[in-house]
Amino acid sequence: HHFGNHAGGSIGVVTLVTIVTCAYLIQERNKLHSIKQKYFRQHGGRLLFEEMKGTAFKIFTEEELQKATNNFDEKKILGHGGHGTVYKGFLNGNTEVAIKRCKTIDEQQKKEFGKEMVILSQVNHKNIVKLLGCCLEVEVPILVYEFIANGTLFHLIHDGHGRHISISTRLQIAHQSAEALAYLHSWASPPILHGDVKSSNILLDGDFTAKVSDFGASILSPTDDAQFVTFVQGTRGYLDPEYMQTWKLTDKSDVYSFGVVVLELLTRKKPLNFDGLEDEKSLSVRFLSAVKENKLEEILDDQIKSEENMEILEEIAELARRCLEMCGENRPSMKEVAEKLDSLRKVLHHPWALHNLEEAESLLGESSIVSSEVVSTGNFSIEKKSLIGLESGR
Repeated sequence: HHFGNHAGGSIGVVTLVTIVTCAYLIQERNKLHSIKQKYFRQHGGRLLFEEMKGTAFKIFTEEELQKATNNFDEKKILGHGGHGTVYKGFLNGNTEVAIKRCKTIDEQQKKEFGKEMVILSQVNHKNIVKLLGCCLEVEVPILVYEFIANGTLFHLIHDGHGRHISISTRLQIAHQSAEALAYLHSWASPPILHGDVKSSNILLDGDFTAKVSDFGASILSPTDDAQFVTFVQGTRGYLDPEYMQTWKLTDKSDVYSFGVVVLELLTRKKPLNFDGLEDEKSLSVRFLSAVKENKLEEILDDQIKSEENMEILEEIAELARRCLEMCGENRPSMKEVAEKLDSLRKVLHHPWALHNLEEAESLLGESSIVSSEVVSTGNFSIEKKSLIGLESGR
């Protein structure tokens, strides 16, 4: 009889414990759900959701991304950036993606996030890493990008163990990266500034096609003067000296940083060398003084330094020097930089074109930008004919 009471009591206790546990778990689940909802709303998820209907851009749940990265397993880490950690993930088990977890986000950014995603998701250029989607139900939004297989330009230049990189490949990478930045600057209004241009943010796919990544760091350029940036954006060695004085990021800040990337391609040296003497720490300082003293050759990478390349290397160095002007106004726009690199690539493939281009320019009194535009609009055959005409008429 006692036993029956005990058993009944035990069952009662077990039932009670079960009910309480279930209630607790349900409450926790609801709490978690409402937290996720709160974050989703904070980050402008509804606006984004409405805008994104019928597009390929996807709003992911946290669970999907945990599954894709094996619960953000350390083994899946591709790299750490100034703004967060990037993981390699597999969506639905087969699509490779790069998943970026940012570290922090301020209140202003939280409000703007949905709007920014709407804009960034529409960025579509063959030399820009595609943003596939994001996850908003977490405190700091997570971004999902296409996966680019061949690693970064930084890795190719500095960790390639002296692997041979032809001048043609280097020029291609510079030109494509410049095209991507020119597109960001001109495509949207207000312009999208990259804010952290560097060789580790330029990814390469199988045939060394450049893909600029991480342009979400800067998000959109502030339109009113009140929005001073209070924290340093960008990376030491690449920072625009003008930005360091004014704290205002402009399209010309990206041009400066791009100039440093061009120096890396020319010299195969890192932007900052901590072992060097004080005045040799910064690559841009070393480069500018080498140019001043007519010692450009001393700083160039031996692999590409040769008699026949010298003329074109000087042209590239001159372009880099203009990008590194102290005053932003004196730097070319990314569009001009891309056009110049495009015409230099053509010269590289048709060496006779350089002399003729210069001659044609002196005859016409035009700047190189005008003539390179002729080339880049696809009327190459016309220009070629006129140049050949010049040559035979000599």
